[in-house]
Amino acid sequence: MGASPSVRVCCVAIPTQSNDWSSEFGRFWWGEAVSGLGSAITSLALQTLVLVTLHGGATQVGWLNSARWLPYLLLGLVAGALVDRVRRRPVMMITDVVRAGLLGLIPLAWALDVLTFTVLLVIVLLFGTASLVNDAASMSFVPRLVPRDQLQRAHARLDGAGAVAQTAGPAMAGALIRVLGAPLAVLVDALTYLFSAVMVASLKGVAEPTAAQPEKFGARGLALEVRDGARWVYGGSGLRRLAVSTHVWFAGQAVLLVLVVPYGYFQLDLTPFQLGLVLAVGGLGALLGASMSTEVGLRLGTGGAIICSYSVTALGVVIMLGAASAPMGWAGAVLLAAGQLCHGWAMGISNSHEMSFRQILTPDELQARTNTTLRSLNRAVIVVVSPVAGLLADHIGYRQTLAAAAAIFVTSALILALSPFRRVRLD
Repeated sequence: MGASPSVRVCCVAIPTQSNDWSSEFGRFWWGEAVSGLGSAITSLALQTLVLVTLHGGATQVGWLNSARWLPYLLLGLVAGALVDRVRRRPVMMITDVVRAGLLGLIPLAWALDVLTFTVLLVIVLLFGTASLVNDAASMSFVPRLVPRDQLQRAHARLDGAGAVAQTAGPAMAGALIRVLGAPLAVLVDALTYLFSAVMVASLKGVAEPTAAQPEKFGARGLALEVRDGARWVYGGSGLRRLAVSTHVWFAGQAVLLVLVVPYGYFQLDLTPFQLGLVLAVGGLGALLGASMSTEVGLRLGTGGAIICSYSVTALGVVIMLGAASAPMGWAGAVLLAAGQLCHGWAMGISNSHEMSFRQILTPDELQARTNTTLRSLNRAVIVVVSPVAGLLADHIGYRQTLAAAAAIFVTSALILALSPFRRVRLD
């Protein structure tokens, strides 16, 4: 990444405009926590809807995940540039309401007996577009809520909320699917986005960026802003090596997102309730990782913590592979859960360090473009890999495809471990 072996990134506290940033951040945190819980429910509900209600397979799950992230590939760079021009809070509120409405269409279409896989893909595609814009605004909003020397701890708190959602959400989803069915379980997520919109609306003490000058709104100006964002990420900012490693990591993650649910249903013969508990263990791992992330970063450094997390994810996938050799039922569920525990712990460790590293290096006027440039290309990897993973699982087998995912995660760790990035620390 162009850094010397002894590189250190020192963060300077930049005060926010709010006199009590923790109060403002607390309301933002609640909105993220509750909507994250709903999203964890919907993740299992939508895949169950495809596999059980619509009688699809891993290939269809792959296309579903591809549709979810396709807007990041097509519109991500432009969305980041546009969000950097406007006030971010109204964008977050509007997109939360839009997402709630789109999710509400799924049980409505099911009740009217017009829900097909094609209709579901269209709804998910529109939902992904709204999420793209919301993500661009919300991620770049955090540095306006907290001083920069507190960013890692703030992201660790957000990760902790996400981990609780990943723990409780799948278990709740399994119960809701059993009682209500997959289509109605999605309604819970719609309500959580409305709650998030209310929380964001209450954030009135946070300074907003000034509006862009009218002459900057032309196509050429927009193209230049997109270019500036990409140049920052892959140029001399110090983010390039981490960005490339993360892109590789997302290739492995795309395989897991496609395979874990059908692997549990079809290979291990798990029930929705059992699978919900398995995924909940992954959330528990994420909660443990998020709670330990600051301490691990102090011991291993930022670079060491991220490398460690990528390596543990590879180990987790190997354990998941072993579940196919266990007896059907709870034995396979326990091994799959152990693999999910490792993967969740690794994500809980890494995310706050990755986010704080790039936000500390990035000036405020480039925050949204930096975030969406990276997220767009990460999600572009998911768009491309997800259908391929589904096809491979259906044609060569789940175990072989999971083995490929483990090799990908090892590669992502080596890209950082064999570079000066392993010595990066945030002081």
